[in-house]
Amino acid sequence: MSIGVFLAVLAAALMHASWNALLKVRLDRFASISLMSFGTGLVAAPLLPFVSMPNGVTWGWICLSLCFHTGYKYYLTRAYELGDLTLAYPLARGTAPLLTTIGGAILLGEAPGPITLGGIVLLCGGVFLMSYRGNEKADAFRGRAVFYALLTSVFIAGYTISDGSGARSSVDATSYAVWLFVLEGIWSMFFCIMLRGPKVVRIMLPEWKIGLLGGFLSGIAYWIAMWAMTKAPIAAVAALRETSILFAMLISVVMLGEAMSRWRVLAALLIVSGVVALRLA
Repeated sequence: MSIGVFLAVLAAALMHASWNALLKVRLDRFASISLMSFGTGLVAAPLLPFVSMPNGVTWGWICLSLCFHTGYKYYLTRAYELGDLTLAYPLARGTAPLLTTIGGAILLGEAPGPITLGGIVLLCGGVFLMSYRGNEKADAFRGRAVFYALLTSVFIAGYTISDGSGARSSVDATSYAVWLFVLEGIWSMFFCIMLRGPKVVRIMLPEWKIGLLGGFLSGIAYWIAMWAMTKAPIAAVAALRETSILFAMLISVVMLGEAMSRWRVLAALLIVSGVVALRLA
């Protein structure tokens, strides 16, 4: 992975952590995610006249990605409703890069080398440990929540591989990203209204500014990731994106005054070790 791609993905991870820290929408989780996706679509829409129209193969990847993104949003919120957030999150996010590695090797023939694989394992291990810190309620993680969290990780791996492949099949990553963001924004709002009813629109309206800001940051961060997947192995980019957990920890310690426990330090060291390995690969 070149230094330019490496630094770009780290910047995207920082943006991901930042909008998560800033986005405090007073809605249920599914409505919040849907509002953010709609905000990303609104930001991307003015760029449509300036990007290329997707070709047949790219349209197929976009449609597949929309299915994966919908499943991701729905089952992630289901996992959060049934289980402890600090336990559901590591299974969903920490497992996905490993599944992406396996999927990339089988479907795309991108078998990682030993250093890359070691970096992915170290980084995922650090993500798991960071997310589990301070949680003493093992029984809070119910069976159905485990199932939904693991199912979420499958959808994350699915849209990561489909978007990486779609960006590669397109004229450029920007064209793919713009069309995906606009279509996903429209579909996310339609799907949310189907599930929550028309009244959810009135509930969302007071939060439109936060949704627009969160959507902008989210869109830029994911565009960088898709661009990076046209320049480097998809599995390596997917794993490096999870450094957002490390940036979120730094934000919580520096800006929110949270304690830096020994478990956090150990998790941070694992993540940094994984990052170094991915850079050296």
